[in-house]
Amino acid sequence: MADAQSAASCQQLAALLLQRQFKLATAESCTGGLIAATCTDLAGSSEWFERGLVTYSNEAKTEMLGVDADLIATHGAVSEPVARAMAAGALQQSRAQVSVAVTGIAGPSGGSDAKPVGTVWFAWGLPGGVTTEMQRFDGDRAAVRQATVRHALARLNQLLQG
Repeated sequence: MADAQSAASCQQLAALLLQRQFKLATAESCTGGLIAATCTDLAGSSEWFERGLVTYSNEAKTEMLGVDADLIATHGAVSEPVARAMAAGALQQSRAQVSVAVTGIAGPSGGSDAKPVGTVWFAWGLPGGVTTEMQRFDGDRAAVRQATVRHALARLNQLLQG
């Protein structure tokens, strides 16, 4: 179940997408489908939510989204180029005009000095191109994943408005 902030962002997102007659596709790694679940918690979401792709493994990113395996090998799954490729792949593999992609380290293990637990790369695909951003969130696995959902939706609203 979505938290209140994520639910409110989803309602705002629904209005923006419907106004533009856009559909949304998600490409999720660290959130394991939580963004899609938050969106589809909203009644009527079939009018604007096109599909969600959970690409947790590197192989899934390559097979389902077309992310180049060399990109993952060179930069790591949690990186700007991979997030960008995930967002682009979600658009290519769907009938959506807008996408959001997330790849990160939710913990409690898997972090490094360069990419500590809580590091998340975001990418938003819009008709004008792909926007990327990195955030670091504190807390346990659940907190990092929930913060990722909140940020992904809130920033998508900002991008659609501006």
